[in-house]
Amino acid sequence: MIEEVLPDSVVAVESRGDDAACHAMLHPGEEAVVARAVEKRRREFTAVRACARQAMAKLGVQPQPILPGERGAPSWPEGLRGSMTHCDGYRAAALVRAADLASLGIDAEPHGPLPDGVLRSVALPAELERLAVLDARQPAVHWDRLLFSAKECVYKAWFPLTGKWLDFEEADIAFDQDPGTSPQGRFRAELLVPGPLVGGQRIGFFEGRWIIRQGLVITALTVPHP
Repeated sequence: MIEEVLPDSVVAVESRGDDAACHAMLHPGEEAVVARAVEKRRREFTAVRACARQAMAKLGVQPQPILPGERGAPSWPEGLRGSMTHCDGYRAAALVRAADLASLGIDAEPHGPLPDGVLRSVALPAELERLAVLDARQPAVHWDRLLFSAKECVYKAWFPLTGKWLDFEEADIAFDQDPGTSPQGRFRAELLVPGPLVGGQRIGFFEGRWIIRQGLVITALTVPHP
């Protein structure tokens, strides 16, 4: 599914259920990270890294450990950019050569409403107004969950470029839907703080794609080189 919202230069690997975790092995450094983790966390950690190492192999890169770095962001091998995501029953990793993209982010969430109170803690007033219009047009889509996923996606692409935190309220996200019956489309995230420098140019916005399939909301964005 996730390859539908990513360019051809990106290699994506995804898994459903627990198969990836059952047959995957962790490197010693990764093992130390989850030595005291609960079983659910350990399985998610293992399975998503199995996806990432499969993506490395498809790019012709020797599979390597993927250790959490600052703020938990994954540390990728030199010459690669990547992003990982997991939610109940689903894991995915997307990798690309650094020469092809400056950064990328992916996120997957269950396609259901956010818990009470969460939307207003992450959404700007303008976003709430736009979501109300979208919900009136297509109430079968959980737009609140889509917004949350897009915000997560934006942060995952932002952090490797800046090394800084980005609050939910520091990106203003608007959605467009593609014509047709399948719920999918594009989104644009206007950065409300000074954006990252990419190739000496200040980036003021990110653009990405979203799709709803098989009970999941999936968002992805890529940051090209100037």
